[in-house]
Amino acid sequence: MPEPLVTDRRARTPAPSAPQVLQRLRALADRSRLAGMARYGIATEHAYGVTVAELRMLARELGRNHVLAHALWGSGVHEARVLAGMIDDPSLVDAEQMDRWAEDFDSWDLCDQVCANLFRRTPLANAEVREWTGRREPFVKRAGFALIAGLTVADKHAPDERFAGFLPLIAREADDERQIVRKGVSWALRQIGKRDRHLNALAIDIALELRGRTSRAARWVGADALRELHSTRVQENLTPA
Repeated sequence: MPEPLVTDRRARTPAPSAPQVLQRLRALADRSRLAGMARYGIATEHAYGVTVAELRMLARELGRNHVLAHALWGSGVHEARVLAGMIDDPSLVDAEQMDRWAEDFDSWDLCDQVCANLFRRTPLANAEVREWTGRREPFVKRAGFALIAGLTVADKHAPDERFAGFLPLIAREADDERQIVRKGVSWALRQIGKRDRHLNALAIDIALELRGRTSRAARWVGADALRELHSTRVQENLTPA
């Protein structure tokens, strides 16, 4: 097994190059995992078979590195791109990069990991939610809803109005029949509805309206959300607004 990639600034150790990191990923790879990944709908054409847990450990070794993240993304390797989202510096990410990476998404896990680990931490997240949820490309659209879900969970101090403002976007896009999209829509709605009692009531109202629509996708989103939002587990954990 190769030695850990050391990036101690005090020792002025140079940051590893993208080829060195890719070599490390190949050492961690287990191609027997690819079949299981494919069964879960993960694109494996350019994957090595490295687990997310292993990628997180490697990301901790590497630390934040905007230049390295770009080089890893450019490799096209699935796990290298997930890792890029873990090590990039959110303060250095601009709208052009976010759009370019979102257009490269080819798998739900890559989309969700990059949104959770990087994009939701940028000052541009709110603006991209409003743009991406209206896009046609399925993974870009899902990214908009993955951002909603991530922001709702992570931003503990934001007012309810911020998240209530996302509900019209959810209602607008809930008729999309594509599985990758409707699951993202449901995810966003459920996360909003689990934040506190006020948002739970608003989310349930949206879910009830969706369940009564004629489109199969909207009915599915509504029913899926209601199962969780009405559940005893969620109701008992809700805090006042």
